[in-house]
Amino acid sequence: MPDRRFALLLMAPAAVFMAVFVAWPLVRLVADSLYDIDALADTRSFVGLANYADLLADPDFRAAAWRTAVYTAVVVAAEFTLGLAAALLFHTLGQRSRLLRTLFLYPLMIAPVVAGLLWRFLLVDNFGLLNDLLTRVGLISGPDAIGWLSDPDIVLFSVALPDIWLTTSFVALVLFAGLQNIPGDVVEAARLDGASPAQTLFRIILPLLRPVIAVVLIVRGIDAARAFDIIAIQTNGGPQQASETLSLLVYRTMVRFGEPGPAAAATLYLVAMLVVAVAAFGALWRPGGKP
Repeated sequence: MPDRRFALLLMAPAAVFMAVFVAWPLVRLVADSLYDIDALADTRSFVGLANYADLLADPDFRAAAWRTAVYTAVVVAAEFTLGLAAALLFHTLGQRSRLLRTLFLYPLMIAPVVAGLLWRFLLVDNFGLLNDLLTRVGLISGPDAIGWLSDPDIVLFSVALPDIWLTTSFVALVLFAGLQNIPGDVVEAARLDGASPAQTLFRIILPLLRPVIAVVLIVRGIDAARAFDIIAIQTNGGPQQASETLSLLVYRTMVRFGEPGPAAAATLYLVAMLVVAVAAFGALWRPGGKP
């Protein structure tokens, strides 16, 4: 059997799965966005792009879109910074970092719902473990001094903490794998030429890691933008919708309020993520090219 046909045969089961469980639901989602659907009366009336116009005029949608963008930027920036620092540390230690790498990967094995519950107990007002610890060391006046999950001004950053803790290890693992493929003689030549550690990092290591960085940022950016369970389990979008992202807004519109038409118009959400992913891919992915 030719290699090309054999490769297609191996990919066929995954392609069928993606077509049935991903492509078809997306087609239905786009089709439903063009109708006004009454699930209780089982009626459908074609409204064209009216759902999209209403969605763009909805202040709740614009606010949720802004919160989603802020949440994604905070999560991805923090995870990339911490993950890169951990990967560089592991790379510097070499084989001595095996135990540390194993321990660092443990959060990756925890389900997001479990992580959300854990951090909810850590951050909850009055009897949260974090505020209690800060009170004991004298950094705050009392266990209710900081409303991590009840203050609308900081709740969006608070619910991002479990996501950062959970998946920084994934970023570190991918970047560490990329560091293993950087030729050691290139880095050594830079050091012999008098390059400082900062110059080596920004002019040698990071440019050579462009393809890996592109994969990390796109995967984690899309994953963070669609965050649902880890936020829902902590605040369910509250208080005052201050932590309601687009995923929670779609859930509230379609499942709780039974309005599949407007919720399906959230295909704009998918299109926006696709555009950002393509732009990031084009800006960062330059394997073998000039840095």
